[in-house]
Amino acid sequence: MGFAHNNVLHRNHFRKDWQSRVKTWFNQPGKKKSRRVTREKKAAALGVRPLENLRPAVRCPTIRYNRKLRAGKGFSLAELKAAGIRRKEALSIGIPVDHRRRNLSEEGLKINVDRLTAYKARLIVFPRNAKKPAKTDSKDLDAQVTRDVNAAIPIPAGTVAEAPRKITDAERETNAYRTLRNERATARYDGARKVRAAKKAEEEEAKKK
Repeated sequence: MGFAHNNVLHRNHFRKDWQSRVKTWFNQPGKKKSRRVTREKKAAALGVRPLENLRPAVRCPTIRYNRKLRAGKGFSLAELKAAGIRRKEALSIGIPVDHRRRNLSEEGLKINVDRLTAYKARLIVFPRNAKKPAKTDSKDLDAQVTRDVNAAIPIPAGTVAEAPRKITDAERETNAYRTLRNERATARYDGARKVRAAKKAEEEEAKKK
């Protein structure tokens, strides 16, 4: 940015009172200790409850990162149904629910159903009233209690890289682009073809009469 005409040159005082604009972190060691103490108090207050909720394994968005698996917001309704867990029951035993999520693959559904099954197998539900335990309460209350759910049931690794190998003759002759186009056309014209086949069947039945 230049200057025009016979104007006075700027004399900006940007260095004035610089001490008040300096950010320091001298409280970092103390904050580290206070956070640890807070976590310990929270863990003691929760009793034998997990420190964190169980999270689903979801794919990262976009083509660049979708080979990676990470922790998601909550389990879908289809995953809970496949695992045999009701929505309200899930919220009461530390399983978050995300009603907006949709399962687009059988593999992703199976991974999260397995996580729910493993969590449910080691889950210990203490009765609210020891004299009148509910049907969903655990019978064996002396089992080992795991506080860290994510460490006990870790998120599986993403796509495993395949070892180098030679291309087979069948793979060399396969045209992936043509296969995708054919499948897309089949799905697109499936309804019209069914209508045409039904109409042709009716015409043939009418000729027989």
